Amino acid sequence: QVQLVESGGGLVQSGGSLRISCAASRLTFSNYDMSWYRQAPGKERELVATITRSGDSTNFADSVKGRFTISRDNAKKTVYLQMNSLKPEDTAVYYCSGRFVGVTYWGQGTQVTVSS
Repeated sequence: QVQLVESGGGLVQSGGSLRISCAASRLTFSNYDMSWYRQAPGKERELVATITRSGDSTNFADSVKGRFTISRDNAKKTVYLQMNSLKPEDTAVYYCSGRFVGVTYWGQGTQVTVSS
């Protein structure tokens, strides 16, 4: 079945950087718009960033604009989230998601913890 597997999460100090990845398998990756979401304890899951299937357009939540970038490598079937100037409020489980024609797939998430 379709798999989205996140990796690269961990513990980082405030102001630091981290890049997380999401590798896809068993789907035509280049057909999918890809997104990163996050969910902090006690909070709803929120959309962080989206990249179109070709990679020519991206969107970001206001809370991460200017600090995070999203990119993809369709040959490697992988989407990335580069996170700079991290803040304690960025602490959450980060999930990648792929959507195509009304079908959405989710990864299992990777924990990102930012210490103050």
